[in-house]
Amino acid sequence: MSTVWIPNSSTHDFTEAEEYGDIVFLTQGSVNRYATSKYYREFKELMADSKPADYLLITGLTILNILASNILVGMHGKVNLLIFKHDKKRKQKTYLERTIKV
Repeated sequence: MSTVWIPNSSTHDFTEAEEYGDIVFLTQGSVNRYATSKYYREFKELMADSKPADYLLITGLTILNILASNILVGMHGKVNLLIFKHDKKRKQKTYLERTIKV
């Protein structure tokens, strides 16, 4: 089964993302946006067993998304993204899948 990597645990409800795989939060709570090397090392260790079919759910601080994306691209030559979309007219919340290949 795939893993859905989420850069930070927040107040959002991520249960709908479970249909794409097991959810793993890379950080919890407040983070220092300037500690890029620290988070890169932590993410690299946490994501060491990632698979090409895994997803990165885009949420939280931009820098955390960049670090996680960089790791997945470096390991697999691509990153599969989940991007939240709220269609207010249809009252529907969903995730869009996008893949970026290098």
